[in-house]
Amino acid sequence: MTGSFERLPFDVPAYLELVRERCFICAFLEDVPGYEHHTIFENAHAVAFLARFPFELGHTLVVPRDHREHVTADFTTWQYTRLQAVVHRVGEAVRTVVPTERLYVLSLGSQDANRHVHWHLVPCPPGVPHEQQQVELLRSERGYLDVSEEDMTALATKIRTAIPAG
Repeated sequence: MTGSFERLPFDVPAYLELVRERCFICAFLEDVPGYEHHTIFENAHAVAFLARFPFELGHTLVVPRDHREHVTADFTTWQYTRLQAVVHRVGEAVRTVVPTERLYVLSLGSQDANRHVHWHLVPCPPGVPHEQQQVELLRSERGYLDVSEEDMTALATKIRTAIPAG
């Protein structure tokens, strides 16, 4: 990987149009052209893949295979903890591959767009000033990293091979 990546403006209106058109996660899982992502983990219940518009290098999403919309209400305790085990395993792999001061794990989405439950795993690089960490790190105004297809493929491979057995 090249190591230094330019930030591109995040086109919020275009993004909203895309994610309101259809469930991008279901489209990805159904192999719909135009919704491809770099998969780093999958089993019968969950899939993890690199974010198409990464806020930081290694920004990963973990999703249930089934379309679920509510982060806790749509799962039994057992189903939820099974997904969190995937979040942990993938998070540990991201953390070991990408320089990370702290790994942020959060579920974002809306009934207006991005309804399919998903967890973002976002590594905060070492040395980021406190004022630019936490929620500030995730602001769309910062733009997203322009990571080449080649670098995304290499990163996905590195993370995939670092996932601990479970």
